[in-house]
Amino acid sequence: MVHQSEKGYGAALMARIEGAHGQIIVMGDSDDSYDWESIGDFVHKISEGHDLVMGNRFRGGIEKGAMPWHHRYFGNPVLSTIARWFCKAPIGDFHCGMRAFIKDGYLRMNLQTKGMEFASEMIVSAARNNLKIAEIPTKLYPNKRSRPPHLRSFRDGWRHLKFLMTYAPDHVLLWPGLALFLPGLLLMALLCFGPITLGGFYMGAHFLALGCMMTMLGTSALSMWMLSSRVLHRKHPYLKTTPAFRILQQISTEKQLVFGAILVVIGLSIDGAILWHWLQSGAGPMEESVHPAFAATTLVEVGLNFVFNAFVLNLIASES
Repeated sequence: MVHQSEKGYGAALMARIEGAHGQIIVMGDSDDSYDWESIGDFVHKISEGHDLVMGNRFRGGIEKGAMPWHHRYFGNPVLSTIARWFCKAPIGDFHCGMRAFIKDGYLRMNLQTKGMEFASEMIVSAARNNLKIAEIPTKLYPNKRSRPPHLRSFRDGWRHLKFLMTYAPDHVLLWPGLALFLPGLLLMALLCFGPITLGGFYMGAHFLALGCMMTMLGTSALSMWMLSSRVLHRKHPYLKTTPAFRILQQISTEKQLVFGAILVVIGLSIDGAILWHWLQSGAGPMEESVHPAFAATTLVEVGLNFVFNAFVLNLIASES
């Protein structure tokens, strides 16, 4: 008997898994909704060399009344699709409670979530730690519990989605960051010296302000990506590295500091020149310098962002 004082689906399972002495662990809900006579199929897949074997209720069959319609046709398919996109795991049913895995593989997953999102974390971590995953059809029957289920559709669905987004920095931060930063930088380059007419459209200070905002938001997202990627790879040392992260590994603290400092110096130099020209002209109107001032101020902000980010990244690296 294993006792767990902490509440939660994940907390209960972790206590029981860590207390198990065998090398092959099979888990499933205790409400009699799964066919426990199929354990041999899961164990057989493990014996073929897989580290994690998942059941798929959509392939195995879902009896009438076994799964609420909004779980069957909306919640589970949507969350499973997002999870497959984020972690590239070949799994069609991320939330099936019937699964088997080896103890060594479980230890490599380094699972930490205490709630219902534990189900997603196991697959995501297995995929990103390069464990071998398989899936087999599993029949789902109506549960035979005498009490209402602990699952709360919207609360637990959000917890799954929040976990998936937190552990997908490339999808949530890197690509949106680049989608903001690069077009914003292009707008700044086009408009930094004044308004232009492009394709018959007049583009003035309003478009420059948009470009500056996109550049700063993109820089913030990219900075957050750098930090979260470092934390994620520190937490999971066996994690498969993406091409973007391999590039990040080549960017030292010194390189970021130098790059950020160059941007700050350029921006301050432009602002200084504008100030000097204003003083020389008798502190009169400055409409002609609005565009370069916008661009220069943005360069200073972006440069300082890189400088501050470099020190935080160095702190994370020094703690690993």
